[in-house]
Amino acid sequence: MRLTVSLIGTSLIATPAIAGDMTISITIPQLRVAEYHRPNVAVWIENGEGEVVADLATWYDLRNRREDGAKWLSDLRTWWRRSGRALDLPVDGVSGPTRAPGKHVLHFTEGHGPLHRLSAGPYRLLVEAAREVGGREKLAIPFTWPPKGNKAGTVRGESELGAVTLSIKP
Repeated sequence: MRLTVSLIGTSLIATPAIAGDMTISITIPQLRVAEYHRPNVAVWIENGEGEVVADLATWYDLRNRREDGAKWLSDLRTWWRRSGRALDLPVDGVSGPTRAPGKHVLHFTEGHGPLHRLSAGPYRLLVEAAREVGGREKLAIPFTWPPKGNKAGTVRGESELGAVTLSIKP
């Protein structure tokens, strides 16, 4: 009888969401400005309470020898206040160099890399970009985890970001 009770308790506690895949497509537009610098970009997931549950990517000048490239990450104001300033940069598997204009694709599998197991519930994917001598822009795509079937959402920026697409599947 004790064994039965123990197994029931274990099955109720260990109820992770079904593993899923997440693909994020981020377009950095080509801007025609006098002084162009590649944008710093942060990609993260917040839960329904606005708490960061996963930092997925941070693109900044990792190879800046004259000054610390992380110095400009505070321009990603929302991400910096919620997560960035508490991180010990560079973060393995999250930090990467800035990206040129074009389409960039990130792929994550639940339980691997920065995408830890997500409990069931509502979330928001956030992408924030800030550019030296430029502007700042933040986009969000809400989603529910675990996905019931294949889901996709797209938002489009107006200045520093082009189209951002989130595709998730169970």
